[in-house]
Amino acid sequence: MSIEKEGGMFVGYARVSTQDQSPQLQLDALHAAGCERIFSEHASGARADRPELKAALDFARNGDTVVVWKLDRLARSTRQLIETVDMLDGRGIGLRSLTEAIDTTTAGGKLIFHVFAALGEFERSLIIERTRAGLDSARKMGRVGGRPRSLSGQDVEVARAMLASPAITVEEVARRLNVSTATLYRHLPGGRGGGLDLRPAG
Repeated sequence: MSIEKEGGMFVGYARVSTQDQSPQLQLDALHAAGCERIFSEHASGARADRPELKAALDFARNGDTVVVWKLDRLARSTRQLIETVDMLDGRGIGLRSLTEAIDTTTAGGKLIFHVFAALGEFERSLIIERTRAGLDSARKMGRVGGRPRSLSGQDVEVARAMLASPAITVEEVARRLNVSTATLYRHLPGGRGGGLDLRPAG
């Protein structure tokens, strides 16, 4: 269903993570929402260099609204999402997410966005805290000193949970599991295909 607008332009942005995915679902939704200009790209959410996103944000002007199919298409983390929305707000540009039905061009929509973002950040913090507590407990039970030759299935799942958060680096996970980063690569060969980015930070 198309969204009615009052002045300004709807600028759409679509992103899919891999070359074998099609952005057509997002593009159709953005067209239906009334976007007059749409920027689209194939890029992992973890990549800092997303030229089409930069182009969309640069293209938008005061009074325009950037429209995305889902909030996770726009940013790599809750913090980056909030920073992006604040930057757009400072330029007089709104944000609409079609899936979450969030519209920061209204006072109520802006409040809902910040509540939504805060809950996401809270949940992510809880996951990190629980994962780190589990690692500390495992370490106290005997996995300290002497690097194990391989990771157990439970260790691999813990590593996956920790690496799902951009706040935790590969080096930190390897250190907590008392293995090398090479061991993590060996046990998690899927990389981002398994929902992870195993490249070292920096």
